[in-house]
Amino acid sequence: MPEGWVNVYDAQDQAERRLEPGPRGYFSGGAGDEVTMRENVAAWQGWRLRPRQLTGVEVSSTAATVLGGPVTAPVLVGPVAYQRLLDPAGELAMARAAAAFGTVMCLSTLATARPSEVAAAAPGGRRWFQLYPFSDAGVTRALMGEAVAAGFEAVVLTVDAPPGGNREADVREGFTIPAEIEIPSVSAAFGGSRTVTVGESFDLMTRALTWEDLGGIASEAGVPLIVKGLVTAEDATLAVEHGAAGVVVSNHGGRQLDRTIPTAEALPEMVEAVAGRAAVLIDGGIRRGVDIATALALGADAVLIGRPTAWGLAAAGAAGAERVLRILAAELELALALLGIASPADLGTEHVRSAPLTRVYSG
Repeated sequence: MPEGWVNVYDAQDQAERRLEPGPRGYFSGGAGDEVTMRENVAAWQGWRLRPRQLTGVEVSSTAATVLGGPVTAPVLVGPVAYQRLLDPAGELAMARAAAAFGTVMCLSTLATARPSEVAAAAPGGRRWFQLYPFSDAGVTRALMGEAVAAGFEAVVLTVDAPPGGNREADVREGFTIPAEIEIPSVSAAFGGSRTVTVGESFDLMTRALTWEDLGGIASEAGVPLIVKGLVTAEDATLAVEHGAAGVVVSNHGGRQLDRTIPTAEALPEMVEAVAGRAAVLIDGGIRRGVDIATALALGADAVLIGRPTAWGLAAAGAAGAERVLRILAAELELALALLGIASPADLGTEHVRSAPLTRVYSG
């Protein structure tokens, strides 16, 4: 049961034992040799925290503000596709978990529930909509329109796909999403539900976007636009110059271009490039509260969690996803207390320093 989980790896272990090989490979795997997927986790260990003592802080809180709204902790639920492969209630359960915890859920374009259904499942929760623009502009407009009408506060434009990465686990297992698990966006594009591969889903989407398209998408949505899938200062600068309200430092969890720079290494240059003109969020390899504290100290406003909440959902439904969020928040709260600070807003670069990933000890 999730009450007995000590860390997010407990959720992962239980989830991977429950999932069939196809879904397990899809949700846990990465691209190519999975170098980036592994380095995303390891790169957080390339930073060291610098606690201060006798600061007079009696109580630390994880409460924060993200894109103008409150969250229990700056730990948001990132977009994950096909969640009914993890749990029968899928995204509806994830939305309930995020709302119960008190944070934002980002709904994938490739969700197995409509935006309106997700909003109805957790009416008190905060929601963002992750967008892959379709080649059929009518499908894109309908998706955004439904999400905004249902109270989604922002559009998160993901720009590092399509095409899909070289995900060899999916090929080996012949992974498909069966017709009985409907993907509303894909059904709209195809004109009906059918068995579909990940590659076929991405084939429905446009690859022709340019920076100039951002303003049009934001204008049509009528809500803030966040650009997800950036790892360079150059692209962060362009995103802000073209009206983005935020950027997500992300390499798609190591699922797209293998040997891409890990997000923990990319974050400092991204923060410098944005220079306070937009929100900076980050995902990729975050498994501990100290990872979150490090990201915030380096200048991120919040982190997005993908795989860990998916593991929680697969292992124990909404209760499992919520438990993962609460574990990470508790670890973050303890980290803040041991750093000698009262809140996430008090974290700064003075609380971290870089450290080599590999050390040789003698003696």
